[in-house]
Amino acid sequence: MAKRNPSLRILKKYAMLFIGSIIAAIGLEIFLVPNNIIDGGVVGISIMASHLLGLPLSLFLVILNVPFLYLGYAQIGKTFALSTLFSITSLAYWVSVFHPIPGLTNDLFLAAIFGGIIIGIGVGVIIRYGGSLDGTEIVAILLDKRTGFSVGEIIMFFNLFILTSAGFVFSWDKAMYSLVAYFIAFKVIDTVIEGLDESKAAMIVSEKPDEVSEALMARLGRGVTVLHGEGGYTKERKDVLYCVITRLEMAKLKSIVDEIDEGAFVTINDVHEVMGGRFKKKAIH
Repeated sequence: MAKRNPSLRILKKYAMLFIGSIIAAIGLEIFLVPNNIIDGGVVGISIMASHLLGLPLSLFLVILNVPFLYLGYAQIGKTFALSTLFSITSLAYWVSVFHPIPGLTNDLFLAAIFGGIIIGIGVGVIIRYGGSLDGTEIVAILLDKRTGFSVGEIIMFFNLFILTSAGFVFSWDKAMYSLVAYFIAFKVIDTVIEGLDESKAAMIVSEKPDEVSEALMARLGRGVTVLHGEGGYTKERKDVLYCVITRLEMAKLKSIVDEIDEGAFVTINDVHEVMGGRFKKKAIH
């Protein structure tokens, strides 16, 4: 199989970062900013700073992220820093382009919902292709190595402080709508990163491993890996079947296993990304 052209891969990456920044800018300037609803992170701080000082939002998006970009370049890596710089400057440009366009709605609830969805899609695309729009994520990654808190917990703390500040800058109802928009964006980002066709990893311990394995390959069209294990208490040799499926195939897998071996032990876990191998389905009977 021929190797993929590295130049085309890089071109695709930056094209997707560019598209993601356009989508995020639409969510900001067409829905959130006209209604004084903010997003989390540096974007939220930039919206409040722009409102208080009367300067363009695009200016703060770049200036406030510069220190974080320097940290990202020095501590995380050149590739991530360049991708993030490109994403942020693209966002700043498109925010300035869309700023003269009036918002589509004055209904705060609709603005929060649709703004959150659209920003979530844009940010999700950017993160999926190796960039970021939020310098607080870089700080969270660095603090995670030095504290007992996870990256998610640190980002949540930052955003709780930022979203609370919106209550003082705008009003408390705007702060609550901002929280709604942030929560929606957070969930949409996860969906975009993981994909709608979410994958699951199943591990099966059965007394009939060969039959179960053959049935899964024939009826689901999925590859099965056999791991050789040993019972911790009995010390008996056990074959553990490992199979990656989609969320929609989960019920069928359980049905197949139960049909062949009712006493089989099955665990199913979320899989955030699948690369290589033979994950694509071959046939279903």
